[in-house]
Amino acid sequence: MNADESRVGRSALVGAAFLMATSAIGPGFLTQTAVFTGQLGASFGFAILASIVIDLVAQLAIWRTVVGAGRPAQDVANSVAPGLGTALALLVALGGLAFNIGNVAGAGLGLEALLGLDVRWGAALSAAFAILLFLSREAGRAMDRVAQALGTVMLALMSWVAFASRPPVGDALVRTVLPERIDPLAIVTIVGGTVGGYITFAGAHRLLDSGARGESGVALATRSAMLGIGVASAMRGLLFLAALGVVVGGVSLAGAANPAAAVFEGAAGATGRRLFGLVMWSAAITSVVGSAYTSVSFLRTLRPGLDDARRPMLLAFVALSTAVFLAVGKPVKVLVLAGALNGLILPLGLAAMLVASRRSALSLPRTLEVLAWLVTLAMGAMGCFTLATELPKLFAS
Repeated sequence: MNADESRVGRSALVGAAFLMATSAIGPGFLTQTAVFTGQLGASFGFAILASIVIDLVAQLAIWRTVVGAGRPAQDVANSVAPGLGTALALLVALGGLAFNIGNVAGAGLGLEALLGLDVRWGAALSAAFAILLFLSREAGRAMDRVAQALGTVMLALMSWVAFASRPPVGDALVRTVLPERIDPLAIVTIVGGTVGGYITFAGAHRLLDSGARGESGVALATRSAMLGIGVASAMRGLLFLAALGVVVGGVSLAGAANPAAAVFEGAAGATGRRLFGLVMWSAAITSVVGSAYTSVSFLRTLRPGLDDARRPMLLAFVALSTAVFLAVGKPVKVLVLAGALNGLILPLGLAAMLVASRRSALSLPRTLEVLAWLVTLAMGAMGCFTLATELPKLFAS
């Protein structure tokens, strides 16, 4: 590899890693972590640890298979069974669109806390930012730089808030391994929000667009996935410690209208609320970009000619998400249904990748393959359970 190729490789590696990591830390994760830490205390660390382990196995298996095949995940899935990739693409796009409405709302809430803007104006301005990003001449490189910059900002701010909240680190470490209470709902929710849906495929598809493929691409995918998982895990751990420190300090998150904001306020007062706004906006806007990019990367191969319309599709995806939010507010029913479907995307996609890897010359290491099948079965069971419990609530309301 010459100097130019090495530079491009490093750029692609870091860009894909941060795209995945920042997509995994969205508005939903901030809220869920605060809520469950308030309920479970230090024992919620076990759910964080479980999500990291599942993340590690799923991401490595999917990234290595997709990049090794040199084709997007939906094409790999179609090679396993005709129509499977199409079904996967439609599920990813549906879940991505529904959750992007929540991401746009989160961006609006972030600017409200940071600048005092009306939530709808904040959402509209944030969507305009994402659209301008996709309209830039080198959209891929711009997207990578924004993800890296805002990911670094989130890491720095969450580190400061975690330090300011003075969490009981020793107790957190013990209860992460030996929890006093295990809540399956917390595990399903966190795993689904940080590994499910489009998130698992975001980095792999970004590497493909950067030209990574084949045996050398697999090595790059492995390093990129490990970096992304490391960044995402650090963000998860820091937010958990910040919330734990606030809870132990006597702040109740149970009745808070915005539990995540209460964590930052509890740690740093009025300044903390503005910091929360910046973190929330950073988490939301990177998730808007990641959701749009990955969803369109699935849709563009469904019909000939769609690949040439990638940019208009990206703009339409962001515009539609924003229009729905501005018209009807947060669409709770759609988000609930999408959340239930989201739990099925990971096991479906992961199973397809595992079967495809068996037929490839670049097969997965045996240990990784076995662990990935265990994750597939566990997530499939939890996804079906979530779907079965949420659908009756949806139609009963």
